[in-house]
Amino acid sequence: MKDLEEYVDEIEEKDEEDSLKMIRKEFSQIDIKLKEFEKKTFFSGKYDENGAILEIHAGAGGADAQDWAEMLLRMYLRFSEKKNWKAKILNKSEGGEAGIKSVTVEIDGDMVFGNLKNERGVHRLVRQSPFNSDALRQTSFAAVEIWPILDNVGKKISINPNDLRVDTFRSSGAGGQSVNTTDSAVRISHLPTNTVVTCQDNRSQLKNKESALKVLTAKLYEYLDEKNKEKQQEMKGEYKSAEWGNQIRSYVFHPYKMVKDHRTSFEVSDVEKVMDGDLDEFIERNLEHSNKSAKFKILNNK
Repeated sequence: MKDLEEYVDEIEEKDEEDSLKMIRKEFSQIDIKLKEFEKKTFFSGKYDENGAILEIHAGAGGADAQDWAEMLLRMYLRFSEKKNWKAKILNKSEGGEAGIKSVTVEIDGDMVFGNLKNERGVHRLVRQSPFNSDALRQTSFAAVEIWPILDNVGKKISINPNDLRVDTFRSSGAGGQSVNTTDSAVRISHLPTNTVVTCQDNRSQLKNKESALKVLTAKLYEYLDEKNKEKQQEMKGEYKSAEWGNQIRSYVFHPYKMVKDHRTSFEVSDVEKVMDGDLDEFIERNLEHSNKSAKFKILNNK
């Protein structure tokens, strides 16, 4: 590389334009390959190659928060579409006046969990509320949760059937209108951990049960993993849990336009573009940031 740089300096002195063009092209290709290699190192996590379960929950704030949750849903669906991932809504709880209270989405594709894992957290919206006559500025929150879809789950976690309560009910759409005339929707409760999952996407009760078990397994695996981490943390010292309100990203529509990630300080002014699923740069910045943090911890623990 150093020889190439010295050769460029020599060529520039001789003003050989064709040679310079060729060398600039080679530099550009090397730079592209280095960036591609660097990106691959970002996806070194245990489940980065897996699909993911995405959940969005509206925070306090009524219609504004529920509308915000639906806006985030559209943003992630558009992002999935641009990545050629397959997204399927497993369960959705409609809001009252507008939006959604919560939604569960299964996303399959290449490196889904690796890309989305850092989206977990509280997302904050600041805008003029469309739900009051004075159009006052309103701050709303929604929580995003991400779990990897686990393959060969039987080898990783065993669920005792006696610990489960399975309820079936009739699927319903917005406004309470029936979307199915049979009790095909499934709700599974894991009694020891009080973990509840619901699926009503399919007309088949069996398929809904399979999807619900997939979500439940992902949640229970993380639950057990987090418990293990807590025990390790207790041995190390202070343990800080994530609390509501610790937003990872703010989306400001008024009085100015800006989307800012609070972990990397990266920000853009084109809010509409971000809401249309343009998340690549935010995701890459966070992957780079988390990789650097991980390397720093490893060096400090040596």
